[in-house]
Formats: sequence, C-alpha cells, structure tokens
Amino acid sequence: MPLRTVALIHYSAPPVVGGVESVLAQHARLMSRAGHQVRVIAGRGEAWALERGVRLVALPVIDSLHPRVLAVKAALDRGEVPPEFGPLSAEIFEALSQALGGAEVVFAHNVCSLHKNLPLTAALRRLCAQGAGGRWVLWHHDLAWATPRYQPELHDGFPWDLIRQDWGVLHVAVSEARRAELIALLGLTEDRSLVIPNGVDPDDFLKLGPEAQSLARAVGWVRGWPRLLLPVRITPRKNIELALRALAALRDEYPQAALVVTGPPGPHNPENATYFDALRRLRDDLELGASAHFLAEHAPGYIPDEVIFDFYRIADALLLTSREEGFGIPLVEAGLSRLPVFCADIPSLRALGMEEARYFSPDADPRHIALLLSEHFRQDRVARFAARAWREFTWEGIYQERIAPLLES
Repeated sequence: MPLRTVALIHYSAPPVVGGVESVLAQHARLMSRAGHQVRVIAGRGEAWALERGVRLVALPVIDSLHPRVLAVKAALDRGEVPPEFGPLSAEIFEALSQALGGAEVVFAHNVCSLHKNLPLTAALRRLCAQGAGGRWVLWHHDLAWATPRYQPELHDGFPWDLIRQDWGVLHVAVSEARRAELIALLGLTEDRSLVIPNGVDPDDFLKLGPEAQSLARAVGWVRGWPRLLLPVRITPRKNIELALRALAALRDEYPQAALVVTGPPGPHNPENATYFDALRRLRDDLELGASAHFLAEHAPGYIPDEVIFDFYRIADALLLTSREEGFGIPLVEAGLSRLPVFCADIPSLRALGMEEARYFSPDADPRHIALLLSEHFRQDRVARFAARAWREFTWEGIYQERIAPLLES
C-alpha cells in the first residue's frame, strides 16, 4: 500500500471535547500507525492530546469560536455578508495554502457542511477547486441545511449555499440516514458518496492492559465470535477435552467461535504436561488450531490476575467443564463481569450458579453443550448486538475495511 501525506481539517482538535474531535483523533491515530504522514489542521488543540507522530498545525482563524469569526457569523446569521468576510476568508486561504503544502489527501470534517465558520468554508472551496492538497474527501457528521434548528441562521445565496453544493469530490457520511439527507441535499449520484460509521476502540473502552491486548491479538481472539472463556489450569479434572469438542460442534453454526484456556499446566502433577500434549493433539484432530487457544503457549510464565480479568471483559460467555471443583470462583468473576455462565452440573457449581447458570453433565454429548450455547447467542439481544458492535464498529476494523482503501486509491 502506498504511504500518503494526509491532512485532516476541523474547527478544533483534542483536548477539546466533542464527537467530531474524537473521531478526528482516532482517524489520525490509525493513519499514523499505518505509516502515513499525518497532520491535523485545527483552530484549537494541543499536540500532546494526539497520537505521537501526528503533527498539529494550529490556525486560530479556522476556529469556530475565534472572535473575528463570531463577529462575521453574527452578521451572516441575520442574512448580511459583512465587509470583513472577504479579507478574513482570504487570510484563511493563505494560511491553509501553507498548511496543506505537500499533502496528497485532505479529509475535511464537518467544515464543508456546517456554517460555524463560513469564511473557512469559502477558503476551502477555493483550495479544493485548485486541487491544493491533492485528493479531497468531505466528511459529513452534520448537515446544517438538513437540521431544523439551524434554518433561521441560513439564507439563500453566497456563502450559505457553499454548504449545500456538490464540490465535485467524494463525500462520506457517518450513517445511512445522514447519507440519504446528503444525497437529497446535494443531488449526488449513489457512487459519489460512502457511509463510514464512527467506532469505538475496545482496548480503551474496556480499559484493557497492554499484556492482555498483546495476548488477545496473538491468539486472534478479538476477531472471533462467540468467544468462550475457560479460566482454569490445565489438569485432567478440568475436563478441557469436553470444551474442545463442544467448540468444534458450535463452529458448525458459528464458524468464528473461539475458546481461550487461560491457565498453565497444574504445577503439582507431572502428568499434567502429558495431558496438555493430549489436548493439543485433540485440537489438531478437531481442526481447531485457529480457534482454540492456550495462553500457556504464548506466555509460558506467570500471567497476572489483572490480565485474566481483562479476558473476562472481552469474552462472550464463561464455559466451565470441570468434573470437580471445591468452590468455583470463575462463576463469581463471570457474575461480576455480567457474562452468561455455562458449566458442568456438579454440586459446588450448582450451589454458586443456582438458577442463573446453564448446566450440562460433565459427560454430556458435546453437541448438547453447543446447542445450549447457540440457543443463547441466537436469542439474547444483548449478545447479538455485542457481536455486531465487535464486527462492525471497532475502529481497527473500520479503518482496515473502509478508510484504508480511500488512501490506497
């Protein structure tokens, strides 16, 4: 993939708090980590609040709250184009001409669809028409002309018409609803606009530590669904072979289903190493090499409890197949993590899970366990929405599938 010099433009950037500011920062982070040279051009912001390596170009006159901009906007809101409009727009044009030097792709966020700084919008329109900054993508989070509360501030003619005109470039909307409004407003053909949604970074949202992030990526667990957690040491009484066979059966309906066994071989019985070898052979026989993971293969030493707790945050269900447990603390941990529990019907686990867990015999047909699991994931709305959130709305996935191709073309 060719590496680009990319400019992202908005009225402000982090640490200013706002939805567009947050999206801008995520885009800059992802592009920078992919190797692109990224600069954020904004009226307000601080370099420390952006990804290391992302350059911040601060141009105060493109801020929506700059005193000169506010004075011009007050007149524009009344339907008057004040004398200061032209000189201010020309000043912004010159400043942006310098700031965009060397850029190959420009992503303009909301500044071409809102009326918060129309002298800036007019300057951008001139720069876009001249091809300054290379290829332009107008990113629409909001549309002033489609928003009833803004109508009293909008008027026919220049410069208000700038934000309801097609600039002859690619348009991106953050939702299908916004795209429909955009097509109607600008008279676009379908191929001139895309939907690229906003996302969430699960590592940040779930507050995952760096070791858990590394391990989860090493085993590819973040791409699986549903993700089953078996937080036990590797010893025969944990009956892990049943979990492997249940996973194999579950994958008939859910091909991306995955399992993580968190613990190492038990330390007090040399036969546990033999048992571990037998489990790995079974994994191969069941063709689960890409979906059944033993953290002991990736971190053979001690894994801190806080790392295991992070795996509870990623998991979709707890699976505990033990033939014998003195207590069963993973059930309590699953409860605190709001994870559904599927466990062997033995006295200690039944006493903990009571009516809130789903049970199966330690000698159950693996297909029965797979059925219990699949029924839950088919019927539970929270589980289904969680799966869609992981599949469609993580920043990493959105970048790879939707944003990176814009930089490749």
